[in-house]
Amino acid sequence: MPAPTVVRTGRRPVIAVTACIKPVEGSPFHAAGMKYVEAAAEGAGGMPLIVPALGDGIDIDQLLGIVDGILVTGSTSNVDPALYGGPAPRPGNKGDAARDATTLPLIRAAIDRDLPLLAICRGHQELNVALGGTLHQHVHEVPGMMDHRDDGTRPWEERFGHAHPVTVVTGGMLQRSLGGRTTMMVNSLHHQAIDRLAPSLVVEATAADGVVEAASLPGRRFVLGVQWHPEALWRIDGDHAAILQAFGEAAAARAVSHSTAA
Repeated sequence: MPAPTVVRTGRRPVIAVTACIKPVEGSPFHAAGMKYVEAAAEGAGGMPLIVPALGDGIDIDQLLGIVDGILVTGSTSNVDPALYGGPAPRPGNKGDAARDATTLPLIRAAIDRDLPLLAICRGHQELNVALGGTLHQHVHEVPGMMDHRDDGTRPWEERFGHAHPVTVVTGGMLQRSLGGRTTMMVNSLHHQAIDRLAPSLVVEATAADGVVEAASLPGRRFVLGVQWHPEALWRIDGDHAAILQAFGEAAAARAVSHSTAA
């Protein structure tokens, strides 16, 4: 059964949606996928605000003064391994230095301000790196790990469809968002993954091979990273809709306190 769209009355929480630098017709664009924007607007019930990847050109304090939550998007690009002390990337690696320079300080500042934050795929990896963790650059080559990569030859619905189950940690924030469920089906489109978990993060879900599929930051209003793509499944799967709704509720609560303080 399709998941309901979250509809809010009154002031909708403003949700910052991070952008990447992507080529369009031979020219660089600041781009955020429509599925992320719609997930922020409809799945979380927010008012999306796309944040360009300008690095130091973004006044983060000013931005965080007007938003109520952060959605850190996925991407086909990879975090620069120099930022976590990893080995140099292989030839052909797709990086996005402008995004790195924007999202990592944005994540840290949002956490300092206790803004709700949902980090998806690359965003999940950025959350880990921003807080001092490291990444596997080629997780399928690690002994005992599954091949989590995307098969770009398949139709979109198959690529972003359910791929494997994850075990949800008992008593964690993800389990609470899911109404007590301890397993869920996720999609899998990544070749990088968390290696060393950042000291302040806790595991919220794992794949059968031990890959950290979700992590949170205790003591904050809402900080959750997921390695999968709930923005592609929330319309047809209530578990993924519940994640976006929990994020949206946290942002809405932040919006109320924001307006009260003003």
